[in-house]
This record gives sequence, structure tokens and C-alpha cells, in this order.
Amino acid sequence: MSEDNNSGYLDMDLLRFTTAGSVDDGKSTLIGRLLYDSKAIFEDQMEAMEESSKARGDENVNLALLTDGLRAEREQGITIDVAYRYFATPKRKFIIADTPGHIQYTRNMVTGASTANLAIVLIDARKGVIEQTCRHSFIANLLRIQHVVVCVNKMDLVDWDEGVFNKIVDDFKSFASRLDNIVDVTFIPASALIGDNIVDKSENMPWYQGPTLLYHLETVYIGADENHVEARFPVQWVIRPHSDKYHDFRGFAGRVAGGVFKPGDDVTVLPSGFASKIKAIESMDGPQEEVFAPMSATITLEDEIDMSRGDMLVKANNQPEPTQDIDAMICWFDSKPLAGSGKFILRHTTKEVKAIVTEVCYKVNINTLHKVEDDLTFNLNDIGRIKVRTSAPLIADSYKSNRITGSFVLIDELTNATVAAGMII
Repeated sequence: MSEDNNSGYLDMDLLRFTTAGSVDDGKSTLIGRLLYDSKAIFEDQMEAMEESSKARGDENVNLALLTDGLRAEREQGITIDVAYRYFATPKRKFIIADTPGHIQYTRNMVTGASTANLAIVLIDARKGVIEQTCRHSFIANLLRIQHVVVCVNKMDLVDWDEGVFNKIVDDFKSFASRLDNIVDVTFIPASALIGDNIVDKSENMPWYQGPTLLYHLETVYIGADENHVEARFPVQWVIRPHSDKYHDFRGFAGRVAGGVFKPGDDVTVLPSGFASKIKAIESMDGPQEEVFAPMSATITLEDEIDMSRGDMLVKANNQPEPTQDIDAMICWFDSKPLAGSGKFILRHTTKEVKAIVTEVCYKVNINTLHKVEDDLTFNLNDIGRIKVRTSAPLIADSYKSNRITGSFVLIDELTNATVAAGMII
């Protein structure tokens, strides 16, 4: 790759998306088709896939083989982690979080979807909207994934019938009307096996005038998803080079979690409340005139202020209130249940504090969206609302306004295992 091409690739827009669907509705085939038709796989991979398909007696090239390397582990009942796949087209770079569809892997879906801009919810055209569809859509909504593509797959098995597609669209819309975070839903009828409407337009469904899946993924606008209003900069590291050249340098390194920072801005350090001005902003590419989420940078201040990992730089005009009482929705990750109160370590941005669960409010039946208040024991994959008190103040926003400063994980003090992911209300 030449220098120019390389810099062009690095500057390209990145879309992270997650795929969700129940077993055997063609998720692996869909991803395989996307990679294959967009020329994102190597010839030797293609040849190996053709040979495996022949050996298995498959009529067509089995594109699911591209992503089903974990199937042997799946059959042995080993927990499957999220598989991330990378590909690019001339318009955009993509990271796919491929998560298992089974109900016992809800926590894996939460993990894979937590950084996604878009979710593809797969529906088998023969089965329509089922419980799994509702569960995956609820999780996408809980994690504030604002863009959802409902891909009605296997249209070839219902004779490309527009009526079948329209009924699924109506059923999904009536369910989604009860969700509050999904802003933009696109419905695409497709056949991943044959390739209709994945990368190339379908000739079998002339009644569908919308975009293909890849075109939608390349063009969906995600710039408004980041919070560019409320300035938040969690400090990860204090840089003090002990060298003659930079003898007095003291910089605060981290990743912008929200808003825009520029040299000359008035800033406040939380929780201490000290105020200063930004002197300069440095990055890997040299001095910057401004930085915004999700850029990484090193900020230097005009005053010598005591600040360390876990503190947060905010702008004077919109500061969050530090709080020790957190009200949150959580997904429980541990096989050991949460019953009543419990002591944990809570990690929020770059800060780590001790925490206790003070109240379990309710669980959510994620198939009906009803609150469950008579059984308050959180078992593996359960989702619900709890209250937590921390040993030191957190500089937190609601998850609705900022996915980074509004989220946390709970860690078991004894085993160091991550037992829950939380979204602050």
C-alpha cells in the first residue's frame, strides 16, 4: 500500500455494527456474503471454502464457513466470546461484532453491542417476528444503538412475496413503538444465500426500491451519535518525561469522552474543583487546534494543578454533579447470582471505586418488556434496575446523554471477574 493510500485508509470513517439473530436464520451466511461480494476475503480463503463446501456436499459455496470456525467449540458447549471481523470498502471501514444468538449468550450480545453504532437484526422470512427478535431489539435499545437494520432474510423460501415482507415490517414497527432510543429503522428484504440485496440489487424483488445492505452500511450517517456538547476528558495517565529537553513538561493523556476541547478553553478538574486554562493539546500527529470524541490526546494546562488517573477535565459551562448514589440498568454476567446487596469494585471511565448494591428494584422480562418485581435475584444474563452507593464520588452522566461516562462495570472483589455491565439512568 502506498503512503497516500495508507493515509487515506487511516482517515476513513469507521462504522461498528453488531449482528443479532436466532439460530439458523442465516447470520453467518449474511456476514460471509457481505465479505465475499465486497471482495473482502483472500483467494486462498475462497478456495478453502469451496473445497470444504464440496466435501460437505453443499450445493452452493457455503459462505457460513467463513465465520463458523467456532462451531466445533459451540457443539461442545464452550462459552463463545464475541468474534470481531474487520473489512473495508472504498467508502468506509467496518468492524463487525458477531455475537451468538442463543438466549444463554445475552451477556455476549451486550458486550458486542456496547460499542456499536448500528445493529442488524435478522428475521427469517418464514418465521416472522419471534421472541428472539424482540429480545435483540430490546438490548439494542437498552444500549442506545440508534440505527437498526431489520434484514428479512430467506425471502427466496417465501417466493419473494412482498406481502410476507410487509407483514413483518408492520409487526416489528408495532413492537418497536414501545422502545425509546432507536431513532432510525431500515427494513431490507434479502437472501444471504443467493446474494439478493446484500451487496447487489435483487432482480427477484423489483417491488423493493430501497438500498442494499452494503449501500446502507456505507452511507448511514453516524456523526450525530457522539455527544459533542458536554465536554468530558477522563485522565488516563500523567506524562512527566524525566529528560533535559522536556524537563518541565506535565501533560494529561486520555481519550475525549464528549464535547470539544481547544487551547484557551476554561476547564475544571473534577472532583477537586480546581480551575485552569488549556495551554496546548498534543497528539500522535503533533499539536492540535481542537479534539473531540473519540480522539486520544495529551492536554497541558497553564497552571500546576494536582490531577491524576481517574480525575476528569470538564468545561466550566456544563459540569456534571459528582455523586455517590447511582441508579442504573444492569446486565448480570456471572453464574453466581446477585441476591439483595453485594460488595463490588466499580470501574467507571478511568476511575475505580468500591461499591455496594443498596437496592434491587426490578428485573425486566426481555421478551414481553414487563417489569418483574416478585423475583429480585439476578441470574446469569438477567437485565434489570439496581441502586449502587460508591465509596468516592463519580463524575457520571446518564447513559442516554453519553455512552462512555454513563456506563460502568462491576467486578467481584475476590475473583476479579466482571459480574455486570451497567447503564446509568
